[in-house]
Amino acid sequence: MRILIVDDHALFRDGLRSLLQSRGHEVVGEAKNGLQAIDLVAQLHPDLVLMDVSMPEMNGLEATRELTARQSDVKVVVLTASEDNETLFDAIKAGAQGYLLKNLEADEFFSLLDRASQGEPALTPSLARKLLQEFAKPAPVRAAAEQGADELTERERDVLELMVEGVTSNRKLAHRLGLSENTVKFHVRNILDKLRLHTRAEAVGYALRKKMGESVKS
Repeated sequence: MRILIVDDHALFRDGLRSLLQSRGHEVVGEAKNGLQAIDLVAQLHPDLVLMDVSMPEMNGLEATRELTARQSDVKVVVLTASEDNETLFDAIKAGAQGYLLKNLEADEFFSLLDRASQGEPALTPSLARKLLQEFAKPAPVRAAAEQGADELTERERDVLELMVEGVTSNRKLAHRLGLSENTVKFHVRNILDKLRLHTRAEAVGYALRKKMGESVKS
């Protein structure tokens, strides 16, 4: 995997680069703020961007929002020391593929990176629960334009709810719902088609941004 590291601490970038390279990943570049990250993504076209949050000139959330708006296929995973709920919610709303804390063990870190590379949300179970709790809060009245969400079937809502919890692989979804993997793929494809999205991570982010909790759980 070709990775761009974005962090304003040179020692952390050095350590992370060595760790990534030890597992066979290619670090194609490094940036110390969000502005540099945007320029380097355009030049280097990495598979994945590991993005810190607190940085000078442009922070990681602003850069993530800008990158995902410009290039819908870019995968940004926030890597931060911040456990603040609002930062987590804002990162997902900005389009981040995942949110990882810097105190993760290496094996879990690389497992979640693999999920991100496959287009799945990269979230630990505890952070996924926080998102689900936020997701399930009563939402304000939605505009009639939320037609795609309204068209989801009960089973599709079940699938989307589990995805927000962090259950994203076809095998695990099939096990939780008592369905075949092919049936799960069919439901996921329908969800993406109805919401006019491309990846599972986008579906989770859309649900959070649009406050779809009531429609998914009803």
